Amino acid sequence: MKLKIATAAIIMAFSISSANAQAHKTAQYQHQRIRQGVKSGELTKAEAVNLRNDQKNIRHEAKEAKADGIVNKEERKDIRQDQKQESRKIFRKKQNIRDRD
Repeated sequence: MKLKIATAAIIMAFSISSANAQAHKTAQYQHQRIRQGVKSGELTKAEAVNLRNDQKNIRHEAKEAKADGIVNKEERKDIRQDQKQESRKIFRKKQNIRDRD
């Protein structure tokens, strides 16, 4: 019985860890997309600042979720939803026809 509980706890810890790692990987990729957009001229400085602030807010939300030691399913869902929304926002801003000077 104790072995089953210990095994379940280990599996749960790995799944939470992998979910956090995936969120971190997504955030890194989005930062890379923002840097590339600035470098190529697809993003204005103001757009980049706005997108970076949004990324900062998502990191803050994730940090608050981790504060109690457990990121529950709802918190993970909210963070993922925010990251997806931010990804769409990066795409839209890179595709608009604003002056880059």
